[in-house]
Amino acid sequence: MNAAEFQSTARHLLFIDIETVSGESSLELVSERLQKEWLRKADRLRSTEGPSDAELYFDRAAVYAEFGKIIVIGLGFFHWEADEATFRVRTIHGHDEASVLRQFCTLVEKRYARKLILCAHNGREFDYPYLCRRMMIHGIPIPRSLWNTHWRRYDSPHLDTMDYWKFGDFKNYTSLELLAALFDIPSSKDTLSGSEVNTTYYHKNNLISIAQYCREDVVVLAQLYLRYHQMELLQEKQIIRLE
Repeated sequence: MNAAEFQSTARHLLFIDIETVSGESSLELVSERLQKEWLRKADRLRSTEGPSDAELYFDRAAVYAEFGKIIVIGLGFFHWEADEATFRVRTIHGHDEASVLRQFCTLVEKRYARKLILCAHNGREFDYPYLCRRMMIHGIPIPRSLWNTHWRRYDSPHLDTMDYWKFGDFKNYTSLELLAALFDIPSSKDTLSGSEVNTTYYHKNNLISIAQYCREDVVVLAQLYLRYHQMELLQEKQIIRLE
């Protein structure tokens, strides 16, 4: 991909990452009806002598849109002034998931009214369906640019850097951090890792730290996209971190 082709495509690209936590800080706070459903799921998740239902909820519920919630959406996009490219990255974050989702929808509908191409790591399996499911739960209309009429995985116009890496095979999950290491891209895991998000949110009450971690993951995601297309990595001076 040459510079002109990249610029033409990148104007429609929005790089995203979401951070999710369990819907409540503990299983006992979950409604009785949903608790029963979690117990059914926990039976399938737990090994013979594994953790308790409550421990599983705190450790695993964030992965499932039925039992988790979105607290941060990281967003990054390329911007040109004359021939100078910058990558601008920010987050939408908050304790009120519905508000976070509405802000995201407003941004998408305003900035990408004509054409939107999302790019996420494992986005087709996680980020995109999770966003749409949580919007539906809150009664928020799913933006037209996110809606996939048939909901078939490969009908989606949106990009997935993990699917790129598969090259059509059935490889299992490959982490963003592993690919960053392979392509010599600076890590986003210096201060936090995905396994620590629930604890950081509920026990340390540190949403800002999670938002910053998510923001840096979006930077890594964009760098990986550039590497895939044999393009130079962004220099630090080209990365504009917006609050």
